[in-house]
Amino acid sequence: MVEKTNILEELERIKMDALSALAQVQDEEALQTWRRAYLGKSAPVMQVFSNIGEVPKELRRDVGQGANQVKQVLESALEERAAYVREAALQHKLTSEKIDVTLPGRKPISGGLHPQTKVLRRIFQIFAEMGFQVYRSREVESDEYNFELLNIPAYHPARDMWDTFHINQPGVVLRTHTSPGQIHVMRELAPNPVRAILPGMCYRYEQISARSEIQFNQVEVVAVGKNITFGDMKGTLNGFVRRLFNRDVHTRLRPSYFPFTEPSAEMDVECFVCGGKGCSVCKGSGWLEILGCGMVHPTVLKNGGYDPEVYSGFAAGMGPERISMLLHRIEDIRYFWGNDVRFRSQF
Repeated sequence: MVEKTNILEELERIKMDALSALAQVQDEEALQTWRRAYLGKSAPVMQVFSNIGEVPKELRRDVGQGANQVKQVLESALEERAAYVREAALQHKLTSEKIDVTLPGRKPISGGLHPQTKVLRRIFQIFAEMGFQVYRSREVESDEYNFELLNIPAYHPARDMWDTFHINQPGVVLRTHTSPGQIHVMRELAPNPVRAILPGMCYRYEQISARSEIQFNQVEVVAVGKNITFGDMKGTLNGFVRRLFNRDVHTRLRPSYFPFTEPSAEMDVECFVCGGKGCSVCKGSGWLEILGCGMVHPTVLKNGGYDPEVYSGFAAGMGPERISMLLHRIEDIRYFWGNDVRFRSQF
């Protein structure tokens, strides 16, 4: 028969052995080894709980209380020893490690504006000085505004100029350009004159390269009123370019085609990256296109709420990323949205 005295004496022995072993513990690894040995599932005191069913009923209460008291004593002793071990480790670290106070301090890393945000703000400032206001339009656009009201009807071959992202809902696209904003602002302000810029992100399903991305910023420029001429457009855009680059830069207008302007042109700026010698950014031409422009097509004026017999206007769409590439001699447009902090921290 199991005797109560024998069991309680065994519990006392277990407690003394455990406390003696704990007193020898000097580091965290040894502390964890002790915990597994004396408080783990296979520990002697835990086996008493597991085998309590083998103890006669009249002894179970006393044996259970005795085992629980030993377990509580060991847990309390473990907490005290753990605190001692941590404090000893800290003191050892403080006395053994040294700090070289002559080393220069490290400048904390701070956030900043994205380089494209800075360029966009500069563009806004220049056009504000010219009397243009900033107008925002939506990025998810209807097919009607993105194409049809801009003189690009359904199945027109000109739609091939824009590789469009469509969504599941028919007739809704991610805008391929900021030109739909022309219709929004004209319909809001007609028949009053318009002088506005419309910045925003655009999306096209294109091959990514050093000078092309599937998402990019664009800034639309639109002016509508009486007696506005192609010369007014050329003077406005040349004035903008000279203010932006702070120099007498060489520009050129090349005839082009856009369904929503007539006549249409593209403005190139001499490539600052290679100095006009030819590089991957300018495709070896020495010139970099920064915007498309032209006189607002009569159909677009009419769709915007203006009588094309009375009113005229010009529009332009520029790519701020390509402007940044010229300003900062950047050779790859993919850097802007690659989220590489080594690139962004330079600005």
